[in-house]
Amino acid sequence: MLLAEAQRVADALPPEVAEEVVVTGSVSRGVADELSDIEMLIVTPEPLELSACFEHAHAAGLEDLDTWGPQGGPAQRVFGYREGVPIELVWWSREHADSTVEAIHAGGPASSAEAIANGIALRTTGSLARWQARLDDYPDELAAAQIEAAALTWGGYAPAGMLTIARPGERLARAERMVDDASRVLQIVFALNRVWLPTTKRLAARVEQLVVKPDGLAERIEEAFAEPDPRRALLVMTELQAETVALAPDGPNVNRARRWLAATADVLRTAS
Repeated sequence: MLLAEAQRVADALPPEVAEEVVVTGSVSRGVADELSDIEMLIVTPEPLELSACFEHAHAAGLEDLDTWGPQGGPAQRVFGYREGVPIELVWWSREHADSTVEAIHAGGPASSAEAIANGIALRTTGSLARWQARLDDYPDELAAAQIEAAALTWGGYAPAGMLTIARPGERLARAERMVDDASRVLQIVFALNRVWLPTTKRLAARVEQLVVKPDGLAERIEEAFAEPDPRRALLVMTELQAETVALAPDGPNVNRARRWLAATADVLRTAS
């Protein structure tokens, strides 16, 4: 149903304006449910102003239009409803799309990689297939750099310092640290598997297909955040971090993290 609705939006956009129309997100991955919206990438020959994107979205049947995120940059964003279905349209110029894919491949921000890699073309001039072929190659040196960058914060100070965020009244600081640690674990695991880092929604399903990973990855992240005892929560996360870097190739940050995480886990066990 949602894919068919996305196709109707694509068909309503002028071909000379929207040369590439790609459905992304949960719809493209076949996991959309009753809470899902439709996410679409619209690629145009030349950059468009936000006002023009609003006009095209309205002409395609979207109502109650709004926008989100940074404005004035190379990407324009329009949200609206079409027959009650929430739809997000992200507008890129062809030049911006090409440069974004090349930047991802060179180690730049990869937030769009999964969307492009799993996108379904509703209208295409062949660009989506070219971008996806480019993203099929995940270089070893890029994976190594991502892993080293993720391990950067694990070490360099006394392991007992983790006890400071287990104190009463430090729930926010503890949550911030745990979110960052969990995100770094995922960055390492997806890099080890040469899979572009996705969002964390539907995490269990996303990591199920990965070959190289700690046992019970998604379940242990859930356990850490659900655990009411602060030291126990930090220990669960620290043990998961330690198992993650044990799977990683040697490197300055990874090797330091192995030593520091082992010492931190000992501190948390003793203090528990």
